[in-house]
Amino acid sequence: MIDYKEVGWWYLLVTACLLSAGLAGYPLSYSLAIGLTVVHLLHFTVRERSISAFPVQVRFWYLLLLIVALPKPLQLIYWVPTIGTWARTIFGYCTMARCVSLFPWNRKEPLSLALLQRTFLTRPVRGNIMQGLPPET
Repeated sequence: MIDYKEVGWWYLLVTACLLSAGLAGYPLSYSLAIGLTVVHLLHFTVRERSISAFPVQVRFWYLLLLIVALPKPLQLIYWVPTIGTWARTIFGYCTMARCVSLFPWNRKEPLSLALLQRTFLTRPVRGNIMQGLPPET
């Protein structure tokens, strides 16, 4: 789902490139990716006019993951957001959004195997996963 007309897609593309550069041996790229993600988070907070909006929550938890992985002994963790960011950028599949949708304040049904299957196996949709999950059967 390459959506070059959406500013959020460009943020993610540049972030994916920075994370890839970090994995290729340029550790300063991790700090740059964190800085860009802060800008991305602030941009979406202003755009959504709420710190509790789902797109803001996703960007916050993504930023937290990048920060947790920053210390040298934990930088192996950067493989996870790098692969995930490329998947989001190219295919529209956002694992972080799917995980955040499972937080108690973001769901209306009890956590179950059926909910997990619907959450992680549903095709990517425009908008966010909260709008695209099929109803419980």
